[in-house]
Amino acid sequence: MHRKRKAAPGVLKAASAAAALLVAAVVLTGCERGSSNGQGDSTSGPNGCPAVHARAQAAVSRAERSDVPWHGPADGPAAVSGKNVVYVAQTMTNPGVAGAAEGVRDAARVIGWNVRVIDGGGTPAGIQAAMSEAVALKPSGIVIGGFDPNSTSQQVARANAAGIPLIGWHAVAAPGPSRRPALFTNVTTRVEDVARVSAQWVISQSRGDAGVVIFTDASIPFARHKSELIRKELATCAGVELLAYENIPIPDASSRTPREVSSLLSRFQDRWTHSVAINDLYFADAAPAFRAAGRKGAGPPFNIGAGDGDPSAFQRINSEQYQAATVPEPLSLQGWQIIDEFNRAFAGRPASGYVAPVHISTADNSDGASTWDPSGYREAYREIWGK
Repeated sequence: MHRKRKAAPGVLKAASAAAALLVAAVVLTGCERGSSNGQGDSTSGPNGCPAVHARAQAAVSRAERSDVPWHGPADGPAAVSGKNVVYVAQTMTNPGVAGAAEGVRDAARVIGWNVRVIDGGGTPAGIQAAMSEAVALKPSGIVIGGFDPNSTSQQVARANAAGIPLIGWHAVAAPGPSRRPALFTNVTTRVEDVARVSAQWVISQSRGDAGVVIFTDASIPFARHKSELIRKELATCAGVELLAYENIPIPDASSRTPREVSSLLSRFQDRWTHSVAINDLYFADAAPAFRAAGRKGAGPPFNIGAGDGDPSAFQRINSEQYQAATVPEPLSLQGWQIIDEFNRAFAGRPASGYVAPVHISTADNSDGASTWDPSGYREAYREIWGK
């Protein structure tokens, strides 16, 4: 199965063509069943779901491209001077939250603003205290970094009343402006796209024959929604069996994940072929349990993280150590976007509406990189700001 995980671009192209022919044959022979619009169909066959597999393979091939041109904003207000921003982090142990914070810092240095990061520590009380501190500082703007604004509704209301613009990073399910809670905008990839392509990677890589475990944090609405979408997409393939749906809060991942993985290995043994986690860090915590059970780093199970693509995830992927792929957020780009969105808010302009496209990173296309850092955005934002 390790051989199936890696494929050169030429091989993928040929496989896509063969899969397309297979789809046509299935349709002509009347074997396909499911919804008429093709979104929920699930066909039986030698690989579990030929039609679904063909679509998944094509989607994965597109997402694995690294030569993606910049399609973000090309114009906007020049830099507003003298601003200070507070980044309230759900927990800085979450690599995605920390990576976005670093992007905010980098962009702030370029535009000439000050940034302060306050760590909520991953607990409701800690996040509420961090938000209270942020509002009390009376900054120009506050970033809600990776937590549900409704969990700090009183602090959000005080910020709104004080006229402090709030920008979320993974704060609500959808990108763009939010009315309830009141956010100038929310910066994230589309959770539907991330969930769909991570599940499609499993269907494509397994050829529609997999036993899957999903790891999620149901305490975070964004994460819970993502894992439900992953579950729904996996269910489109009749050959994919969901073995377990593990709810492990991110702050507890380091202590709970090894025990849960050991238990899952004991229960399912070779039936467990693939995993999808809402965050890459689960696989860092799972690695000791896999190793103790004698599992090889190159799999099975073949593991994909549906976010956030931190450097440790890339290290595991590139060294084939218990993670095969990630759907990374372009964390630095999103930090720069947050600063640009604040600049638009300060200038009385609407949010940009930009949403970064999804990408899949593997050992075959990452070229040894430690992040997914698409090109063009730094130059574009500098040009907009006049910096």
